[in-house]
Amino acid sequence: MTAVLNTPAALDLGIPWGNSFAQLGPSFYTELPPSPLPDPHLVALNAALARELGLDIGVLESDLGIAAFTGNAQVAQARPLASVYSGHQFGVWAGQLGDGRAILLGEGDTPLGAQEFQLKGSGRTPYSRMGDGRAVLRSSIREFLCSEALHALGVPTTRALAVTASPLPVRRETIENAAICTRVAPSFIRFGNFEHFTHTAQDPDALRRLADFVIDGHLPECRDAPQPYVALLETVSRRTAELIAHWQALGFCHGVMNTDNMSILGLTIDYGPFGFLDAFDPMHVCNHSDHQGRYAYARQPNVAFWNLHALAQALLPLIDDDEAALAALEPYKTVFPPALAARMRAKLGLVDERDGDRDLVDGIMRRMAEDHTDFTIAFRRLAGFSTAEGAANHEVRDLFLDREAFDAWAGRYRERLLAEGSDDATRAAAMNRVNPKFVLRNHLAQDAIQRAQNGDHGEVRRLLKVLERPYDEQPEHEAYADFPPDWAQHIEVSCSS
Repeated sequence: MTAVLNTPAALDLGIPWGNSFAQLGPSFYTELPPSPLPDPHLVALNAALARELGLDIGVLESDLGIAAFTGNAQVAQARPLASVYSGHQFGVWAGQLGDGRAILLGEGDTPLGAQEFQLKGSGRTPYSRMGDGRAVLRSSIREFLCSEALHALGVPTTRALAVTASPLPVRRETIENAAICTRVAPSFIRFGNFEHFTHTAQDPDALRRLADFVIDGHLPECRDAPQPYVALLETVSRRTAELIAHWQALGFCHGVMNTDNMSILGLTIDYGPFGFLDAFDPMHVCNHSDHQGRYAYARQPNVAFWNLHALAQALLPLIDDDEAALAALEPYKTVFPPALAARMRAKLGLVDERDGDRDLVDGIMRRMAEDHTDFTIAFRRLAGFSTAEGAANHEVRDLFLDREAFDAWAGRYRERLLAEGSDDATRAAAMNRVNPKFVLRNHLAQDAIQRAQNGDHGEVRRLLKVLERPYDEQPEHEAYADFPPDWAQHIEVSCSS
């Protein structure tokens, strides 16, 4: 029975609506409506995204809008479903997984193109396994803020439209309140969707339909290639390389890079125990559940490549050529190193590429690691570096414990800048366009969460506004760019976050 929701009480979003994913057939999903929540209320609405999508903010903030984004009312023409997929979790084959707490409402035709709307935390599905299908206010606020923070930083990501909440108690480490994050993306298909039909369902026809769906709907340039499925894998490899280079340059840790959390479109997806680096530690593990440190900051590039191998294995029935599949992974190895190098040169304000630049980048990163220098603040302050003879550069120098070691590096840096005729003011402006002043530090998110749990949603909304302009000075919000307090070192985030 088709679970189309369309009654006179349905929310009309005012945009053409459909569900192309549903056309793939029932082996890809289970149709079911979201489970309602008692006494829902709006925590935060992303007005900027709503405008980009061509949605009426008044409609979204209405009682019907709040009800619809909590699963308590219908969205006109919605065909809600939960997708099935499989995957490797912490490097181990986990078998069938799926949308255990998310419902895809459908797809809107928006000024941003076709966008899928999904409710995360909307109740049990056939893929919930032992879970309750719910999200809590804490995790919903974290995803809402971080997806928009990364978007403002220029990182490909799913987006967050709203957070709604309910007094319904949900048990995690403690009892918390239920919430739903409405998220938006061109597609929520992940590597695990392909793994499912190769390793679990063993359905080559379904695998081909899925690959064709992705190519025709999202990567049409692959269709004209001599081997479209090889081109698909090449494109995913390239996009993933560019994504991870962007993460690394910003000091962003995803925390749980399982293959079911890797987007086929190269988007940051499934926010859980993420974190931006405070004191720089290359082996920082932001996920309290990651006891082996598999997803440490420095290991993210290799994990992404491992995950691409898992995707290549899943696509082998379509490619039918081991060598071609391996060759399709080469773009990752050829794209990632220069992509990261280019971003790091930009963070240092270097205009052109020269011999010795890698050593210069490695030098400042070693100094930061040895002295546990704050990642974001160090690069932001470096923009003010003066090449004038005898300049002390105290603002950045004082961030380092070993001043003499920093001075030695600074001398090499100054010579490199002078060699390309760098102008301090021009360089500072350029560096401030790539080195953010504001990122979503864990203590900022935690403060907003605690206030929201006490009924004050204002901080979530204020913080969103700050994070929408991460490269601007915003002197009125200076406190959001300050060093983390001592208590921030003790914040633990896990897969339940």
